[in-house]
Amino acid sequence: MRVAPVGGTAVQDHVALAEIELCGELMIAASAADEDRLSLESIDEVLRVAEERARRREQN
Repeated sequence: MRVAPVGGTAVQDHVALAEIELCGELMIAASAADEDRLSLESIDEVLRVAEERARRREQN
């Protein structure tokens, strides 16, 4: 295990942090859901898949 030296800065892995945030959002949605499992549509909504696709279309 590597530890940043005292007074130094640790490099953050932004991809890993984003994945952790998305997993947290999925867990919150799953705990609030009435059904046993989230539907694919619910997962897409939580992960904002439609918004990301629209943003990519606007960029192209």
